[in-house]
Amino acid sequence: MTEPNTLCAAFQATAAIDPAAVAVRTVGDTHTLTWRDYADQVRAVAAGLAGLGVGRGDTVALMMANRVEFYPIEVGAQHVGATSFSVYNTLAPDQLAHVFANAGNKVVFCEEQYVERIRGCGVPVDIIVRIDRTDTALPGTLTMAELTASARPDFDFEATWRAVRAEDIATLVYTSGTTGNPKGVEVTHANLLAEDRAFTAVMPVRFGDRQTSYLPSAHMADRFTALYLHEIHGVQLTVVPDRTRLPAALVDTRPTIWGAVPRVWEKFKAAIEFSVAGEPDPARKAALEEAFEVAGRRAEAALNRTPPDPDLAAAWAEADARVLSGLRAKLGLDQLRWALSGAAPIPARTLAFFYGLGIPISEVWGMSELSCVASVSPPGQIRLGSVGRVLPGMSTRVGADGEFLIRGPLVMRGYRKDPERTAEAVDAEGWLHTGDILTEDAEGYLHVVDRKKELLISSAGKNMSPANIENAMKAATPLIGEIAAIGDARPYNTALIVLDADSAAPYAAQHGLTDTAPAALAAEPGVVAEIARGIAAGNAALSRVEQIKRFTVLPAFWEPGGDEITLTMKLRRKPIAAKYAVEIDRLYATDPVDSVHEPAAHP
Repeated sequence: MTEPNTLCAAFQATAAIDPAAVAVRTVGDTHTLTWRDYADQVRAVAAGLAGLGVGRGDTVALMMANRVEFYPIEVGAQHVGATSFSVYNTLAPDQLAHVFANAGNKVVFCEEQYVERIRGCGVPVDIIVRIDRTDTALPGTLTMAELTASARPDFDFEATWRAVRAEDIATLVYTSGTTGNPKGVEVTHANLLAEDRAFTAVMPVRFGDRQTSYLPSAHMADRFTALYLHEIHGVQLTVVPDRTRLPAALVDTRPTIWGAVPRVWEKFKAAIEFSVAGEPDPARKAALEEAFEVAGRRAEAALNRTPPDPDLAAAWAEADARVLSGLRAKLGLDQLRWALSGAAPIPARTLAFFYGLGIPISEVWGMSELSCVASVSPPGQIRLGSVGRVLPGMSTRVGADGEFLIRGPLVMRGYRKDPERTAEAVDAEGWLHTGDILTEDAEGYLHVVDRKKELLISSAGKNMSPANIENAMKAATPLIGEIAAIGDARPYNTALIVLDADSAAPYAAQHGLTDTAPAALAAEPGVVAEIARGIAAGNAALSRVEQIKRFTVLPAFWEPGGDEITLTMKLRRKPIAAKYAVEIDRLYATDPVDSVHEPAAHP
């Protein structure tokens, strides 16, 4: 059988496997879409777009929550040869203006709530299609029914999707933009199919696998692991429009393949730890603590790369039968074949925690410029703290300055309308300059050091990874939501700490605190003491020069897309340094103020 050379061909083959099977669903099956109906809707969307003059090479934007309707629209646009891409729903009008001007999209599909923001961004859009609220008229917009009614009777669907070429741009992914405006990464059908072949050669995917879509579809992690694996292989998707409903969605879905960004795994870890600490039944609490002690020993063995001795293996099997298997079922993660963590560094101890519970997580490394994933550890060959081996078909080397370079079929076509920055990223020989520092061990496993431009260099000339320092602290206490290590050109390292909003509430409840506002919690002695304990524990895992000597807890929560962190949860280090210059100076003052704290004397 000939392998598909476009996403359109892949979808057509997938939809024919079992047309009656459910392709996309909501929690509780309140809205389901079979592959047969899905394929019919794809045809209708493609016909409607063609009737409005949208064709090969045009660009179509989507702005909506995770919902069933997204998929026929996205895939329908692919079938006329359009470049379909998503924008973050939280973008302000000026940010939308940059994205739309760069993308040059003729059409936006959106929920009605975003119409005025789109109109107010200042970039003319030919067609705005509302996917909801068909009961009300809104001048200057089309409903989905009006879109599909635009189809011409002579539209040749088969010939149209077969005219799409592998080298056509399938999607645009706008980088999170830690500095400056985001760049539009152009990813072709050939890129995405190469990514799929390489990834699934290591991480098997099959028709009927179950997955959730809960990250924004503008995030490359969701596009690849949900949308593209779904249409290429027939993964059944459960859409989760509100991330606070993710725990319930996992129990409802029982995913067989699943991935998360580190912050989600860290929140699960914190919730489990708080649940155990707050267990009211003494016998149940004792059983949990005993099982977690065994899980912790199994985790330590994995961190040290030593196989568990027979006694530990037997103890873990008993703990699994009595407690841990039930915990996995309670989380909805009891049927996983593999799990991923990616998009940002994750503490090795967080991975070890889940390994101890019987949930091995493969950490991946990649970037939008590489069509998503470029390295991963296969199930059963996970090495905690490593992002695995480079996917088949890719070549790597290290530049003179230590930068990791990679070449092969996953490398993007380029940045949209930006040949200068494209040339900076991809050299004449096709090597993508990743901006990352990675090391490779004797067995080919990669270890991420940090972003080249983000390394801290102390006043004594010591090079340090801020991400490594930050992860050590975050692994030590669930109260730390975000942390920015400070130390560039400084005599020692300090940190700005932001509490985790989800962990702060249960902590406050357990300790009888009535005011859960971030300013009140940041000044609460017990909270500061717990952070100080965590910093000391994190320091114990670092060399002396890397350790945090002072910290301050900021009286605010940082929101994705704000001044401090991007929509993909990366720190905006330069804006942070500018915004909190006064707080940073206080951390290095000879006579520090009351808001400056030191780690606990004993972790």
